[in-house]
Amino acid sequence: MPASRLARIGLFAAAVVAVQLATQLAGKGFLLTQLTMSAYYTLVALGLSLLMGYAGQISLGHAAFFAIGGYATGLLTTVDLAARRGGGLVHALERAHVLVPRPDLYGGEALSVHPWAALAAALALAVAVAFAIGIPVLKLKGHYLAMATLGFGTIVTSVLLGTEALGAADGIGGVPPFPLAGGLAVGGGRTARIANYYVAWGLVALALLLLANLVESRVGRALRAIHGAEDAARAMGVDAGRYKLRTFVLSAALAAVGGVFLTHYNASIGPGEAGIMKSVRYVAIVAVGGMGSLWGTVATSAVLSFLSLRGTFGTLDDAVFGAVLVLVMLFSPEGILRLDGRAALAAIAGRLRRTEARP
Repeated sequence: MPASRLARIGLFAAAVVAVQLATQLAGKGFLLTQLTMSAYYTLVALGLSLLMGYAGQISLGHAAFFAIGGYATGLLTTVDLAARRGGGLVHALERAHVLVPRPDLYGGEALSVHPWAALAAALALAVAVAFAIGIPVLKLKGHYLAMATLGFGTIVTSVLLGTEALGAADGIGGVPPFPLAGGLAVGGGRTARIANYYVAWGLVALALLLLANLVESRVGRALRAIHGAEDAARAMGVDAGRYKLRTFVLSAALAAVGGVFLTHYNASIGPGEAGIMKSVRYVAIVAVGGMGSLWGTVATSAVLSFLSLRGTFGTLDDAVFGAVLVLVMLFSPEGILRLDGRAALAAIAGRLRRTEARP
């Protein structure tokens, strides 16, 4: 691995530590809760950055994959199969430790799927759905692809809202913490706030490392060729369809992982996580950070997600993200981190002159 890539990961780790120390020194450790949640949303944005910036595909349905992961683990880890304990399949799963006992709300014992098994099932479901959706949808281009993924997101939201087993409008609550090594668990307890912060951003670092290596590999070069000129890439023997599909599936898997861990961290998930405006937010974050800029996406996702979770934008939250997306597309399509101030001012002045010149 190149030293420059390791140096960037090192700087990222140093920044994560610096932020945690700053919150503690300022006596505002409670801010780590929103920063931890921002990390899980950043996983979605990273996958979308790969899809948009390298494969050249836009998705307005990635919030749906986040919700699929969260709802799958939420349902499996809260369902009570104790009444079916005598069944052969349930007994076999319990002996294999796929099903584990847990206390229920009434002091009794419930039998539910272990969070690690639920994570595997959630990932498998998200990947299967991504394949099923991606095979026909990725044959589309431009706004047709955007509309198709928008329709997919709408379907998922409608299913979640209309299914009583998934809590309908209330969602799923009472999700247990996700157990890790050494007695650590991903959950919302105050005593493990710092540990959870590092777990969340550690996952982001792993995703960054994976994607950074991917984009510098043969796969990354093929994706850049597809993005630049798909017909030319096909003429050179690049299987564009296969690469785009696999990129779509990988980005969906990252979104599902974020959904799984945030659901365990919050102990709940609601249908709002699959909403269309959630998908628009992820697109806005990628656009602001620069499509194809993984580091820019992480920076903008951390800042914008944190501000949103803190309620900085109030009731105008969705409007702010929509406005940011429009402004970036108009004046800095490469992202604000690559913004040419003079060019942006010239573009604004030119638009004003054209507006004034109209009768």
